[in-house]
Amino acid sequence: MEMPRRALGQLECWLCLGMVLATLSGGAGDAAEALHARAGIRAQEAGGHIRALADDAFEGREAGRRGGQAAGRYVADALAPLELEPAGDEGSLFQTFASRQGTLRNVLALLPGRDPAVRNEVVVVGAHYDHVGYGNARNSFGPFGFVHNGADDNASGVAGLIEIAEALVGLPQPPRRSVLLAFWDGEEQGLLGSKQFLKDPPTALEYRRIVFAINLDMIGRLRDNTLSVYGTRSAVGLEEMVIRLNGPQAQTPLQLVFNWKVEPDSDHYTFLQAGIPTLMFHTGLHDDYHRPSDDAHRVNLSGLEPVARLTFDTVLQVADAEEACPAFRPACRAESNATKSQLQARAVLPADSPGRWGIGIRVDLANPTAPLVVAIRPGSPADRGGLKRNDRILEIAGVPISDQNDLMRKLAAVEPATSVEVLVARRGRLFVLVWTDRHQPT
Repeated sequence: MEMPRRALGQLECWLCLGMVLATLSGGAGDAAEALHARAGIRAQEAGGHIRALADDAFEGREAGRRGGQAAGRYVADALAPLELEPAGDEGSLFQTFASRQGTLRNVLALLPGRDPAVRNEVVVVGAHYDHVGYGNARNSFGPFGFVHNGADDNASGVAGLIEIAEALVGLPQPPRRSVLLAFWDGEEQGLLGSKQFLKDPPTALEYRRIVFAINLDMIGRLRDNTLSVYGTRSAVGLEEMVIRLNGPQAQTPLQLVFNWKVEPDSDHYTFLQAGIPTLMFHTGLHDDYHRPSDDAHRVNLSGLEPVARLTFDTVLQVADAEEACPAFRPACRAESNATKSQLQARAVLPADSPGRWGIGIRVDLANPTAPLVVAIRPGSPADRGGLKRNDRILEIAGVPISDQNDLMRKLAAVEPATSVEVLVARRGRLFVLVWTDRHQPT
């Protein structure tokens, strides 16, 4: 991940009514085989790639230097057995370009889609493989002059992406849309690789259109089972999509923190600026960030595995969807975590308010099918049933809601003096609550 600048100075259809597991049992092949491919994403194998890329022999993988060049060759060699379609220059895996730092190379491999109607639509999944070499005052927190191995930043993302590539190749058949596996060079020098890719796409993508992007940056330090997700505001419904993917098929659902900031600190920013819906998964900064101490033995391999599997599920959800991919939401560029706090601001329901269930909700334009809870009347059915402020309500009695009005209609239709199951999302995890109406009909 590039050092932060401050350190330097058709929604219901697309969500398939919430049945995201359909991507694992429909076009991508038999459910059991798809789940088997997913299970092939293993921490131990990812760890081998991290230890290799974070070895001193690569001299910190600085873009344009011999260590960076060697790292690019390592990635290309790891992809070679997969028999993906080279998407670089002249039939190679490399997209080569010049910079002030020297010759840089993106590593690009394409899994062509199976459906002629949408195979020219491309889902890009990327991770930068460069780091900061021996470090200097511009790109390191010191000490300088020592190899900065960048095990988490970003050998972890590269390793996760190689595992995802292997899992995609292991599917019974490819997704409907094409998937590009992209390993960016020059991220630490200003997102150079992803910028070059969009500025001058390789010939292999000449007649294709990028419809979605995912970025993996620093996914190797999962703590408290918490994953930060960026970019969910870049298209309507992305937050709910990721939440549902983090549900039944996830053996250990992650705690998800949705970060609204849009800053040029990793390659996802390049795609957001280009008007492409984009997500980034990130396990957070730490004391070893951009320091020589970011070594392989500090990576949480068991935590990397569920992050990579969630990424795989997300790729399939978008690449194999029968519906059109979501449109970019320009408003995301003007939103921030301060905007998020405004949306989540507490509201107050008077104790004697007439509402039957005792909830106050607020519409979120980026997630209209998941209204946000901003108030709960003490002692109400919702309160007794365990609802919490900032929960999102997704379903009533097993039926997904379409918007705030639909939610109120469904709750009003519940027979008096009965109970109803309510599916909510809380910190990115799904919970089924039971609300019991004690009101007796008159």
